[in-house]
Amino acid sequence: MTAEVHAFPDEAGPAGRFADALGLPLNLIRPHAFPDGESRPTVTATAGSAAILYRSLARPDGRLMPLLLAADALRRAGATQVDLVAPYLPYMRQDRVFTPGEPLSQAVMGRVLSEAFDRILTLEAHLHRTPDLAAVFPGRPARNVGGAGILAAALARLTPRVDLVAGPDSESLAWASQVASHIAAGLLVARKQRRGDRDVSVQYPDDIRLRGAHVAIVDDICSSGGTLMAAARALKAAGAARVTSAVVHGLHDADVARALKAAGIDRLIATDSVAGPGRRLPVAGVLARAWGEMDAG
Repeated sequence: MTAEVHAFPDEAGPAGRFADALGLPLNLIRPHAFPDGESRPTVTATAGSAAILYRSLARPDGRLMPLLLAADALRRAGATQVDLVAPYLPYMRQDRVFTPGEPLSQAVMGRVLSEAFDRILTLEAHLHRTPDLAAVFPGRPARNVGGAGILAAALARLTPRVDLVAGPDSESLAWASQVASHIAAGLLVARKQRRGDRDVSVQYPDDIRLRGAHVAIVDDICSSGGTLMAAARALKAAGAARVTSAVVHGLHDADVARALKAAGIDRLIATDSVAGPGRRLPVAGVLARAWGEMDAG
């Protein structure tokens, strides 16, 4: 079965790198918005092909409906299989009803995407209490690629070398440990208290290794930047000479990037799973290798 990669024009760059890594053609979807806000994407697909729809789902509410319509259009155009490569997958953190009256967002997202796609591949999904992606998409082949190796490779090239890897909270322990092990650096993990979306306090243990050190804060997501700002201030107050922040999904905008710098972050690194300010590390190779393994399996 022949395969083709399909993407919306705003992601032609990263989708093209993914298609090139697989040696597949890239077909751009033609979006259209009616005056009332409804979408009508138009696709071009080879009859009998496997369609791989590449779509990062940052700021998801405006992207989900066009995505689902494009998946339907691909099937109607003759694709016999429609798969999703979503470098960023949203609504994973709400994996339980924390307060009566809330939705179970992760289950809703799993159900909707399972109905639209045959296979799902993503990068570093926010699965804090969910054992693996198979629990989100029961009955569908799904894979969650880890992002620690991508960040570790970037941090290993920095000058001066990174002395310590700092996790911003207890949930980051396994994550930060992987990166620290990859680059042979020390490890620190903070205690975090969150009082609201943008109200966070972070405290690191007293550690003589911080004095004059180059410290890398690693995390899976930066959105409002509150956690990273609090962590950077705590590290600089403890004597760190230089602070780098490396995240997989940089959901932040330019205003947040400036605030992070003002808080003491000397360098900000993120992947191109999401478009935005700061250095962006390509993930096409990692996703293409994972896709090849899914195909082989």
